[in-house]
Amino acid sequence: MDEQRLIEIESKIAYQDDTIFQLNDVLCKQQNQIDRLENLTQQLLGRVRDLSENSTVDERPPHY
Repeated sequence: MDEQRLIEIESKIAYQDDTIFQLNDVLCKQQNQIDRLENLTQQLLGRVRDLSENSTVDERPPHY
């Protein structure tokens, strides 16, 4: 293998390593955002359940 070919391969590997690290960072950020959104969804579902439990179904509007 000649020297130039070896340099090209090493450059490609270095570029791929950098790309993998960048993709990993993006993936980690997305996973953190998904975790936050799932937490928020659970909180909102809890609030909706609380509101539905505290309201009465047979309550008539005030104009009746």
